[in-house]
Amino acid sequence: MPGLTRLQCRSLMRLSGRATPIARQQVTNKTPPARHASSQAASNGSKERIVILGSGWAGYAVGRTLKPSTATRILISPRSHFVFTPLLASTSVGTLEFRAAIEPVRRLNLDEFHQAWASDIDFQRKVIRVEANTRGDVGAVTGIQLTKGTEFEVPYDKLVLAVGCYSQTFGIEGVKEHACFLRDIGDARIIRLKVLAAFEKASLPTTSDEERHKLLHFAVVGGGPTGIEFAAELHDLVRDDLSKLFPDLKRFVAITIYDIAPKVLPMFDQSLANYATEMFRRQGITVKTEHHLQRIRREGDHLMLKAKELPEEVGAGVVVWSTGLTQNPLTSLLLGREIDGLGKIAKDPRTGGIVTDEHMRVQLEPLQAKVSTAPSAAESPTTPLPDVFAVGDCTAVKGRNYPATAQVASQQAAYLAKQLNKGEANSSSSAPFKFRNLGTMAYLGSWRAIHQSGKDELKGRAAWILWRTAYLTKSMSIKNKIMIPVYWLITWLFGRDISRF
Repeated sequence: MPGLTRLQCRSLMRLSGRATPIARQQVTNKTPPARHASSQAASNGSKERIVILGSGWAGYAVGRTLKPSTATRILISPRSHFVFTPLLASTSVGTLEFRAAIEPVRRLNLDEFHQAWASDIDFQRKVIRVEANTRGDVGAVTGIQLTKGTEFEVPYDKLVLAVGCYSQTFGIEGVKEHACFLRDIGDARIIRLKVLAAFEKASLPTTSDEERHKLLHFAVVGGGPTGIEFAAELHDLVRDDLSKLFPDLKRFVAITIYDIAPKVLPMFDQSLANYATEMFRRQGITVKTEHHLQRIRREGDHLMLKAKELPEEVGAGVVVWSTGLTQNPLTSLLLGREIDGLGKIAKDPRTGGIVTDEHMRVQLEPLQAKVSTAPSAAESPTTPLPDVFAVGDCTAVKGRNYPATAQVASQQAAYLAKQLNKGEANSSSSAPFKFRNLGTMAYLGSWRAIHQSGKDELKGRAAWILWRTAYLTKSMSIKNKIMIPVYWLITWLFGRDISRF
């Protein structure tokens, strides 16, 4: 086509392409032509449209590192902020205020931001089907009904999948309906309100002692860093604040950690895990390993838990669930889909995530491979899906076994963004991604923590100082680097705010 640039020709070809059917049943409305034309016109400049799905550790880091001079940056996420997840436990008990743990996405000065769900992707036409999040907030609770929002399409030249994961419930009865998750700032707010409500209810003269024991029993399911740190922060709240404000209720309070594994904190060496368990024992926190939860149900103002190893149900005022991850519905939708005769997106058999190579390129496995005889995606031959990349918890790098942590996600994102800035993201000759393990930390309460980096171990007060220093320095904005120590000082001087609103 004379007079048109290569990018303009490609854009016109996309407009004339035929859309594939949308897999989700609720996607029925067609995109208004004016909206699509407007978005497509924006891509007729000299810069590529790079669309990022997700505003977690991976998505936010990609958007932050991409140079606006080299790409038109578009980010799509159902939430309008990034969450500094290691501080969620502190916000859930009032040690920190909520806004000290979040960063507004629009502060990245992106070319476009849509607070919306990506419901499907048409890889042939290079467009993303999007549904606006009219509710505004988004939590890890999957049982909440969402209001259907406006639907539209967003075109891309390069796509970065960073949609993360959801909380794993293993299909256990009552978890979605009654348990609290701790993956977003809305979850932390719900937990804080429920903990305070349990104390207020227990303080009423009409509440029996038996009911107080149930209301003030706080159950944490999952012995990983999230569950351990929440139990530690809750212990500090009870010891430092609530025991003084509700002195008659202190004897009714109990915190129990349930885990299916033989020991808590499996990513730490046995000596550090034993230290954590002993610290909890001295603080009155009960750790029950090798316990299989079977059901959660509501009974009046409290919950009832049934575990295989327990002779009878146990009452609890709040149940916090932190047992692992399951794939995002969009990831599950895309996996195994045939793409224009090229192949289908490879699925990792261990995590259920999208397989990428060491350049973060999404991998396709051949269509002719038979499920019954084909090797796993980690061993079978794969080819890259052009212009589509994936980072973070929703992925698994072929031949590697990286943990699903914020550290891995942010490093993958920074690597990919730098490759995109240099125009080498599709190149196999560029240097592959290499993970640098900076160590693992966990807070244990009472100004004590543990830290492990390789064979190096640190525990006690020194580890707690390192824990706070690391989280402060890793905070994204100068504003939060100032706010976090200010809130720590306020909490130390005046205690935590226990107002309910």
